[in-house]
Amino acid sequence: MILPLALLLAQANPEAEIVMDRKRQEAAKAAKAAPKLGMDEKVLRSDFVRPKAMQQKFDLCMDAAVDDPEAGVRHAEAWRLANGGYLARQCLGFAYAQQQRWAPAMVAFHQAADEADVAGDPAAAQLWAQAGNAALADGQAAKALTYFDAALARGLPDGFEKGEVYLDRARAHVAQGKLAEARPDIDKALDQVPKDPLAWLLSATLARRMDDLPLAQRHIAQAVALAKDDASVALEEGNIAVLSNADDVARLAWERAVKLAPESPAGKAAAESLKQLAGGTAAKP
Repeated sequence: MILPLALLLAQANPEAEIVMDRKRQEAAKAAKAAPKLGMDEKVLRSDFVRPKAMQQKFDLCMDAAVDDPEAGVRHAEAWRLANGGYLARQCLGFAYAQQQRWAPAMVAFHQAADEADVAGDPAAAQLWAQAGNAALADGQAAKALTYFDAALARGLPDGFEKGEVYLDRARAHVAQGKLAEARPDIDKALDQVPKDPLAWLLSATLARRMDDLPLAQRHIAQAVALAKDDASVALEEGNIAVLSNADDVARLAWERAVKLAPESPAGKAAAESLKQLAGGTAAKP
């Protein structure tokens, strides 16, 4: 299964960066493993079977897109013109996404999802989610919501994949300034992936932004328990602590973020917060 790509809002904030970085790594890892894994688990659980030759071409195309995205685009386009169908379009979308060319990636994934629906391939749900991620990265939050809705309507297995879609849909709501609408999706994501520190981190961040500090404190504690060595988790722990008038806790959390990843967006934000705290002018996040 090719997991949804790093397709968040095109905004420079630490929690956006951790999501984007994690999803890039997951997508590349999944694509590299494609020749060994063959068809994804969801396809194997259904009555749908892809022709072996098509699956092999898809694996080769994905390998090309990972190794050299520009060559991957050429490979996918040539295959598409040779009646490669939705698998060629999916590979094309992935190659565009590797280059952060979100608009053409969105189009490719949308077209792939449409064709997969017609073919009856249950992977269509995944493709709609990928289209939504590309739309979100391209700043088209409203369109992203329609794609995420389509993914969920077509049925996703319980667990990580469904949880990711709920998280992405929550971010689409936040991008539109609809924080209250994001909360139910975050809660559903937590039900699907209760051991995912990213879900707890984003939930805590949302709670902080909605001025619900008790919930923010509980959920960032869960994120810390699962990923204490993550700089973005440490940054948010400090943000919530300083709002709770726990400056000593905030200082320790921000120092940990700087130590863990000094050159990352989270580490740099934590360093700036430490300077402000030392000067008695810590800005409220």
